[in-house]
Amino acid sequence: MALKRLTSIIILTLFLSATYAQSYMSETIQYDGETREYDIYVPAIYDGTSQVPLIFNFHGGSGDIASQIAIADMSSMADTANFIVVYPQALPDPNDGGSTNWIHKDPTNVDDVFFIDALIDSISNNYQIDQNRIYACGYSLGGEFTLSLGCRLNNRIAAIGVVARTMQTYTYNNCSPVHPTGVMTILGTADGISDYNGVWWQGVQYYVSAAEMHNFWAIQNNCDTFATITNVPDLNTSDGSTVERHTWLTNSGCIYVEELKVIGGGHDWPGSFGNMDIDATQEIWQFVSRYDLNGLIDCATTSINENISSQINYTAYPNPFDDQITIENNFSEIKDFRIYSTLGEVILSGKVNSDFHTVDLSALPTNIYILEIENQAIKLIKTK
Repeated sequence: MALKRLTSIIILTLFLSATYAQSYMSETIQYDGETREYDIYVPAIYDGTSQVPLIFNFHGGSGDIASQIAIADMSSMADTANFIVVYPQALPDPNDGGSTNWIHKDPTNVDDVFFIDALIDSISNNYQIDQNRIYACGYSLGGEFTLSLGCRLNNRIAAIGVVARTMQTYTYNNCSPVHPTGVMTILGTADGISDYNGVWWQGVQYYVSAAEMHNFWAIQNNCDTFATITNVPDLNTSDGSTVERHTWLTNSGCIYVEELKVIGGGHDWPGSFGNMDIDATQEIWQFVSRYDLNGLIDCATTSINENISSQINYTAYPNPFDDQITIENNFSEIKDFRIYSTLGEVILSGKVNSDFHTVDLSALPTNIYILEIENQAIKLIKTK
């Protein structure tokens, strides 16, 4: 009889575990005298034997958990990539008519950066969380809060994704990241709520422009201050907008800042409403998941350039180029060459077998690439 009861308990436990791992769960945590709510999604493939990434997804001002899940549901990606996603709930702001805001109006004692810090600890007590791969993203005011986390909780947040918001000037002036931080933004140039060019009122700047924000993060991450621009295919010609991809890279060729600039886009979450050429939810995860607290994971060009000599024994021209490059070298023997994408992937390899060697790169899309020969690397720019 006892064995039968034990078997029933095991079966029930397995059933509850399977259900628990494949649906959103509503949880609470006591913090600073408040009962704080959040929904958490644990993928079915999570088994607790290895550490997994964690991402926070923040709703906009006056929003709630359900509204954010409705526009930015990450559960299907979590099932595939094995990460945990959390949608926290902001508190009502008594200075703003009870609106559920991540950043309360003064005077206030609410500072949700500390709440998220505590929530990371709480979740980490219950799940195997990779502390080097904790991310944050958000919409509108949730995006503004995400930028605050990227600055003030930078010791724990590896990368961020921001939709429909630029940096508050106060955050901009007081941001001191402690590690290379991946930053993706998705901004509409015709956003009537979060102005792409920043917000000024009576001579005071309250929000910086998109250009100022990207320049700030590019400098913080030791990137070039100019961006490489590529056009995203206009898959939906009826949405009234198009998208440009702007990328800022380090001298080693690693992407740390990327903007999906929605030309003509409004205060939208692309892929759910507004622009339909891109899926903001997928774009954010694909971007942030490449980073940990040390920077871009497995960026081959980082290791290539760690011991780069001051004297390069070859040149490549023309650079920028359209279709092909000629490698002129001073090597006395045949050498291997590799061309990397900005994500560190080898996309072409071969041998340099003469003083002047021509390589056809016409099949590559417009972008920045890294040419490496015998641990010596240079940046290549393809213009069309």
